[in-house]
Amino acid sequence: QVQLVESGGGLVQPGGSLRLSCATSGSIFSILSMGWYRQAPGKQRELVAAATTGGNTNYADSVKGRFTISRDNAKNTVYLQMDSLKPEDTAVYYCRVVLTREIIWGQGTQVTVSS
Repeated sequence: QVQLVESGGGLVQPGGSLRLSCATSGSIFSILSMGWYRQAPGKQRELVAAATTGGNTNYADSVKGRFTISRDNAKNTVYLQMDSLKPEDTAVYYCRVVLTREIIWGQGTQVTVSS
């Protein structure tokens, strides 16, 4: 059974940086894409960034130029480098992995941007 283990969340001041990691465990044969979503209190879960195995990436407009998604395909791990963080980036961040026949979600990691 494939599981995702997220790490790297925490409390940071506005303008600061954090790096999220999402590592996979279990046997994975075909990953189509890996990405990050977030959900703030009272809001719907939204895409933050995603990267396909082919190398294509896409970002939410609100994070373009500040966040960078990257993958280590050998380790089946995805990262999210978050710079110039703003209070409105505060949310629970979820890793999502799309396989050929299923979608797997991580348990979420809290990111709080506050002074």
